[in-house]
Amino acid sequence: MSETTAPRVVPSNYQELLDTDTRPVPPTLRVVHPAMDLGDGDVSIDRYISREWHEREKELLWRKVWQFACREEELPAPGDHVVYDIVGLSFLVVRQDDGSIKAFPNACLHRGRMLKDHEGSCSELRCPYHGYTWALDGSLKFVPARYEFPQVVDDDFHLTELPVGRWNGFVFINPDPHAAPFDEFIADLAEQFEPWDLSTSFIEVHISKVILANWKVTQEAFCEAYHVGATHPQIMAYLSDTATQVDVWRNASRAISPAGLASALLPWEPTEADMMRSMLDVREGEPLPVQIPDGGSMRAIAADLIRDRWRPIVGERVETMSDAELMDSLDYTLFPNFHPWGAFNRIVYRFRPNGDDHRTSIMEVYYLSPFDGERPPPATVHELDAVTPWTEATELGMLAKVFEQDTFNMAKVQRGLEATYKPGVTLAAYQESKVRWLHHRLDEYVNGASS
Repeated sequence: MSETTAPRVVPSNYQELLDTDTRPVPPTLRVVHPAMDLGDGDVSIDRYISREWHEREKELLWRKVWQFACREEELPAPGDHVVYDIVGLSFLVVRQDDGSIKAFPNACLHRGRMLKDHEGSCSELRCPYHGYTWALDGSLKFVPARYEFPQVVDDDFHLTELPVGRWNGFVFINPDPHAAPFDEFIADLAEQFEPWDLSTSFIEVHISKVILANWKVTQEAFCEAYHVGATHPQIMAYLSDTATQVDVWRNASRAISPAGLASALLPWEPTEADMMRSMLDVREGEPLPVQIPDGGSMRAIAADLIRDRWRPIVGERVETMSDAELMDSLDYTLFPNFHPWGAFNRIVYRFRPNGDDHRTSIMEVYYLSPFDGERPPPATVHELDAVTPWTEATELGMLAKVFEQDTFNMAKVQRGLEATYKPGVTLAAYQESKVRWLHHRLDEYVNGASS
């Protein structure tokens, strides 16, 4: 059958597109929760380029906020541990004998040496320097030449236990021992994810890349679809930037970009076949491997292809998944830097400062995939330095090229902010409201007003 050129009825917004779905759409996608008035003023460039602002973030944000440290499958057995680092701070996250998870500052209470340099497994927490040793629960276990330390009291030398939160297979820590409860912090996101259980997935891919830009510059590229037309023109034919729905709560936000709907900024109207060609990255002149009948919907056909892909692994559960859950970019953000995508999309992002450097950052990409039978071991992190392209991470597939397009801008944004005489960046009223929300919450922390 030839590629169709049949005329289409084009939805004007995301909710209208959901009306065309071939399956019931979960109520969470029917929620429309635009941002409250966050103002329209420019955001000061100081928070991207100023060392002083970075120092305030270190003390008032990163020492106070809940943050994603690892996945539970990275700690499968008692004694398994990971090291989580942020802005010069280091934390040790350890699986306990009873299956619980504890977190401690990664420092010996004798002379301060890091207890662990990297992830691994152990039966006790022993300092490599002098041999001070703690049990997995942080209680003091052994002091070499104990008679030399009459001042050491066991209860006083218990490793400081930090708050730990667990959600959907993710492990969060808070460096503040007096932090507000995790369940309160994540409530907005948790409510949105009620239809989707990410704890049943495993880390199939984990990429970490150094970016030559502040962590907020890097993260903001994944908080809006406004950049698609200029940065990713090849996807405009099937992924609509202009119909993206943005929703904002207190600690969470999302941007939903629909697939199977072309950008209104295109000067031509793609056919259903054109949209399929764009999604599958089929070059002009090459045959389209999927035929679309006259009157057929690229969105529905592509969703069925995804169902076929995952049916051998997850069974008939795919039949209950709506086209929207299989096709659309459901990019959620939990303040300040955690981005799990909703539904059947495997992507999770994390953005952090690169050590104590406010001009560079680390962007991490996880693919969380369903599995059949025994849980596979988590992928080893594939580290890319600042000059190694994303395309070296072939396990990312087609998305590697998209990330490369994004990264092309980031270092130049950082350099431009360092060079500009304009004191602030200007944000769109709606499409960049997720970015404005991020800075609104950041202000609350850095100005000391956050609970």
